[in-house]
Amino acid sequence: MFNRNFQVKPKVVLKKIQSIKAFYTDFRLYDLASITINKLTPKKGYQFHANIAYGLKARQRLDLYISNRTQEKPLIVFVHGGAWSHGDKSAYKFVGEAFSRYGYDVAVLNYHLAPQHKFPTYVDDLAVALNFLEQQQNKLGISTHNIALMGHSAGAFNITSLLYNPKRFQSEVKKNIKAIVGIAGPYHFDYKGDPLASDAFDQDIPYQQVMPYYFIEKNEIRHFLFTAAHDQIVEESNSLDLKAQLEALGNHCQMTVIPKTGHVSIMGSVSSLFSRFYQTRSEIVKALDQTFKNN
Repeated sequence: MFNRNFQVKPKVVLKKIQSIKAFYTDFRLYDLASITINKLTPKKGYQFHANIAYGLKARQRLDLYISNRTQEKPLIVFVHGGAWSHGDKSAYKFVGEAFSRYGYDVAVLNYHLAPQHKFPTYVDDLAVALNFLEQQQNKLGISTHNIALMGHSAGAFNITSLLYNPKRFQSEVKKNIKAIVGIAGPYHFDYKGDPLASDAFDQDIPYQQVMPYYFIEKNEIRHFLFTAAHDQIVEESNSLDLKAQLEALGNHCQMTVIPKTGHVSIMGSVSSLFSRFYQTRSEIVKALDQTFKNN
């Protein structure tokens, strides 16, 4: 999946099918595991507001985790993965808790899914959500003055595409996006015929007209890319290519490889239940603190 150089060869196809089976088995297990993780996730240190409508459509809902810390807090907007066809915000309570304990408010989004919806629908959902959070910040008890966009897998593509794609995101809140945290993200691949991604994109549109890699522009946003050392789904070249393109224009970009993690487990490793065994959360918090608390 997410290999822009994919060619139809028997051995490659067999390997691809095996990877897909492993991905969906892993992801279903992850869904079950997330239920357990969420039940064991601490309920102290934050206020939880569920199923807030950020738009008029059914999937346009978000959960909000407001840290009990009293100072003006940066806002993390988290977008889940799932090959644009799977996933739900309810599985990510552990993400809200993991970062609210460090003084960050966290919004976890749902968005429209494939195959019923294709690019850029799910990116547009993120734009709608950001505008909603900006307009309703006082009522919600949050601040959108300092925003970090965080996404895993397909969610990492979504947050990057919000800023870098042919359909530009134009909004007052855009200037408040200070950091991008992409976790195991696909940013530069050919989706044509890809068994996991093809339904999420119009097959008649070349990937060069869609991938955020091709539309990077100079800005002051800090980009933090995290990859899993044993990722068998998204190739590391996605992050390496994006990093090179960002730096070629003078943009900030820091890439971190997380040991002992795979494509799914890198996200689960931010949970307070497991974070002491992995460096994922500590590295993300360090990146966020560098962006918001040391400037």
